[in-house]
Amino acid sequence: MASMMKQMQKMQEKMEVVQAELEKKIVIGESGGGMVKVKANGKQRLLEFEIEPDLLKPEEREMLEDLLVAAANQALENAARLAQEEIGKITGGMLGEMGAGGLGDLLPKF
Repeated sequence: MASMMKQMQKMQEKMEVVQAELEKKIVIGESGGGMVKVKANGKQRLLEFEIEPDLLKPEEREMLEDLLVAAANQALENAARLAQEEIGKITGGMLGEMGAGGLGDLLPKF
């Protein structure tokens, strides 16, 4: 039991490192064939929007709004996927089989 607790402590420490690293990693979501791009970090925080100037015309407002939502959702999905991959490297799939246990606070909220 003590050995298992030590392993869990080491895993928790590694998870904290991964969480800090995820904040630095960038993913991109695109829509409209690249006319709108959204950057997010691995902790699912939106960082930047890039919009083609042609979409800034008043008559393109509704389309721009739709494209922003689509690109933002894609960026957040990419960030969630990145987080799951990085955490999976540490846990080796253990959390999926046994539940998050005491590590639930360290996992990203999807």
